[in-house]
Amino acid sequence: MAADEPTERQLRVMPWWLVLVGLLVAAALGWLVLDLLLTEADRASQSDTRAALRIDAIRTGLTVVAGTGGGLALLLAARRQWITERAQRHQESVAARDQEHRDRVQAHAESVAEAAQRHQDRQSGAAEHDAAERRLTELYTRAVELLGNDSAAVRLGGLHALERLGQDNPGQRPTIGAVLCAYLRMPAPDDEPREIEVRRTAQRVLTRHLRGDDAAYWPQVTLDLAGARLVDFDAAGCTLVDADFTGAVFTGATSFAGASARGRLLLGAVFGDVVLDDLSADDEVVLDGAHVGGEASLERAAFHGGLSCRRASFDGPVSFHGARFGQPATFDATRFADAATFGEATFLSGLSMQHTEFAGRAGFRAARFADITHFRWTVFGAEAVFDRARLEGPTNFGRARFCGPASFDGAWFSQPPQVDQARATTEGGHVWPSGATVRPLDDEWLLLVDP
Repeated sequence: MAADEPTERQLRVMPWWLVLVGLLVAAALGWLVLDLLLTEADRASQSDTRAALRIDAIRTGLTVVAGTGGGLALLLAARRQWITERAQRHQESVAARDQEHRDRVQAHAESVAEAAQRHQDRQSGAAEHDAAERRLTELYTRAVELLGNDSAAVRLGGLHALERLGQDNPGQRPTIGAVLCAYLRMPAPDDEPREIEVRRTAQRVLTRHLRGDDAAYWPQVTLDLAGARLVDFDAAGCTLVDADFTGAVFTGATSFAGASARGRLLLGAVFGDVVLDDLSADDEVVLDGAHVGGEASLERAAFHGGLSCRRASFDGPVSFHGARFGQPATFDATRFADAATFGEATFLSGLSMQHTEFAGRAGFRAARFADITHFRWTVFGAEAVFDRARLEGPTNFGRARFCGPASFDGAWFSQPPQVDQARATTEGGHVWPSGATVRPLDDEWLLLVDP
């Protein structure tokens, strides 16, 4: 029974004697009235008046008896009606409680059925997931086994199987990328044509899915190719996330042209020819200890996170023409064996070329140096060109050596550069900045001194 329903009192049966008592009370009341009226009638002096009064008394007594009986009858009828209405309300209440109970039973049954269906669906989904995972594991294991086969043709099939598996299952792409990188990091027989072709294919599989404008792009893949041997590696237009090429050996032509680097890009590797034109890097690019045996082109590259190129060596021509450095750039102890061009480059946050050696022409024509610039102990082995350069911060050429012609024609300095006994050859027709103090040191060298 609900808490808000009124509590019904128990219905008791009326005893028979109560009705008898009521009848006796009615009779007694009639008799009492009749006796009183007859007594009053007997007091009349005249006999005819007395007879009339006695008749009226008898009539009145009977009326009282009849009225009392009628009242009792009305009370009994009212009680019967009240009992009937109460029975009706009770039936309705019972029916409502029965309906509520049936509704609760139905709702419970439906809830149980729904829970059972959900459980069945979960079991079915878990079974399907397990089956899919088992099938995926089998396919993955089989593809990796093919990749470890002695036959180059079978290994090629394993590469394509892994690629297809990754294309159909996005969740497996990071793992597949890691497997391909691990394969490329493994030692390979030198100059073995079939193995070289397999490795070229592995490289193409990786780079094919690193181009953000392609429908086959795999955004979750990172490259860990530290120590790998890579042949004609082409990552042009790729998106490289935390890519590590430290200690890798690149043979042939290597291209990162138009690539976008997210996170650090570690390129302390050995290169033949390398192209990084229009590279965009949002974090630091590290070329520490890199060795480039051929040409290096980094024109219009944007190093938003700065560049570290310490103790690197470039055997061929190098071009940073139009490059932009948003954070400090460091070339300390780096050697340029051929011409190095930094024309129209922009250094927004400092440049350090201390102990750097330029064996060929060093070109900084129309370059902009917005912050502190260091060329201390730098050796310019051939022509050094700073024509129309803008040096907006403190500039230091202390102990630098100009072994060829030095030209600062049209260069602008926000403040006189510090030279601190830099030296220049007596031959070459130098064009020094306005206000520079140059003194002969001996027959071969000139000495630049601070004002």
